[in-house]
Amino acid sequence: MSSPHIRRHSTRQAGLVLMTVLALGACKRESTSPPTAAGEPQPPVTAPAGTVDAPVELKDVIETNDRYVVGISYPATINRYPGLAKALSAYTEAQRAELMEAVEAFGNDKPTAPYELSLAFEQVVDTPKIVAVAADGSRYTGGAHGQPLIARFVWLPQQDARLTADALIPDPKGWQAISDYVREQLHTAVVNRADEDELEPADRAALIKSTFRMIDEGTEPEAGNFSEFVPVLDASGHVIALRFVFPPYQVGPYADGTQTVDVPAALLLPHVAPAYAELFAR
Repeated sequence: MSSPHIRRHSTRQAGLVLMTVLALGACKRESTSPPTAAGEPQPPVTAPAGTVDAPVELKDVIETNDRYVVGISYPATINRYPGLAKALSAYTEAQRAELMEAVEAFGNDKPTAPYELSLAFEQVVDTPKIVAVAADGSRYTGGAHGQPLIARFVWLPQQDARLTADALIPDPKGWQAISDYVREQLHTAVVNRADEDELEPADRAALIKSTFRMIDEGTEPEAGNFSEFVPVLDASGHVIALRFVFPPYQVGPYADGTQTVDVPAALLLPHVAPAYAELFAR
């Protein structure tokens, strides 16, 4: 069995399932707008240069035609956090732009099968100090399978700001410690799987060698390799671990799916920026 610190997830296409969920959810969900303080003027339709943009209101999307299919779902409560909603909107629009570029490349023709963008956003943490949203989906623009889309957003409501990996761990020594820990967990999982599969010695050695190489390259000790993460909280709302998320191809072949490793707070705390230390359990 694989290490308890590591989780793997299938990345098979789920577009039709997502469309059904969205259609059912649309019948039940009431759209909500970000609350406005009493007496606060509504932002103008056309804001002068230098003023704050109007809040983004996220709504589920279903679009279907003979050229492309788009299905996007959001948590019902996401518009409580205008800054976070804006970040999710920017991510969605970037993925949609990639899809439409591929569709428009056909000109007046159309693909043999509709291209597809499927994205589901799930709010996985919701406390007064920390909110986290997981985005999972795929973008299909031809080929054997779609491109996995994996993103994580950690929002600090009291600071009205996104928490990023490089801000959380500014010390290069911290990334070295995290890299060492994650590599050990992933290496162990690969060896265990190879043993469970009872491979021939030559096949076992080749599998381990190639996968170890992907792991080592994908976990170089720098913030960019650990940009997708969500906090794991205890009952009091303090962070007891960070769950780092690795999409297919970063630390293993496509068939291995998305993989995660939980790094405990005890290892992280010596390297966490002082401004965020209070978020962690001690």
